[in-house]
Amino acid sequence: MSARDDALPANNGDAGPQAPREFARTACRNARHVVFEPGELQSRQARLTLQEETTTDDAPSPRMFSWARNSTIYRIERRMHTERQLFDAIARKAREKFEGISDGQVRALADFAVKFAYDNKALDDKAYAEAASRSGMRSGRSRRAVARKLSQKGIAGDTATAAAAEIDDLLAALVLARKRAFGPFRKVELDEKRKAKEFSAFTRGGFGFDVTRQVLSMSRDEAEERLGAGGGFMA
Repeated sequence: MSARDDALPANNGDAGPQAPREFARTACRNARHVVFEPGELQSRQARLTLQEETTTDDAPSPRMFSWARNSTIYRIERRMHTERQLFDAIARKAREKFEGISDGQVRALADFAVKFAYDNKALDDKAYAEAASRSGMRSGRSRRAVARKLSQKGIAGDTATAAAAEIDDLLAALVLARKRAFGPFRKVELDEKRKAKEFSAFTRGGFGFDVTRQVLSMSRDEAEERLGAGGGFMA
């Protein structure tokens, strides 16, 4: 199995935001031109943050480092990652690929992958959070829901909060209403059961009471006009 095939992550339906084309192309082009001799790989590994926790016996082999490099390039070429996502992905695949690999070797390979990606400007949690927030608003997700999801992916709390703050909850709620045929986009008669269902959906989505009430009281024309006034956020 090639390093590229082995690097392919399972499709769990929760892929991160697609890497901006030029960002991904430049980062991966730079990364592919980085050539390490075995001795240099060992030297770079020795400078990793967790080196003091890794014994000499746990030092990965040059073959392991080469695999980690290729696997990292393949992953960052496909889509953006957070630091924790890349670390976890390399650690998981290393355990699958190398029989008998130690915990120390796994940590060293994952740390090497993260440092390699940073060195080639292919990791940027702030850019990831901003891209995910724009994507979240286009999908009808609230600030609260996006910030929570970013935190789960390992984004620092202040970075996640700042990125999610750019989301217009009213626009996002209108997108959700259009997707679910709620409020102004409702196609059935409103009764108490339906009203409770719609309120519950917005609440679970992290939308506040005021935003929910505003959306559900809008006419179809008002909602369409507000979405249209959102400018290029849907682009």
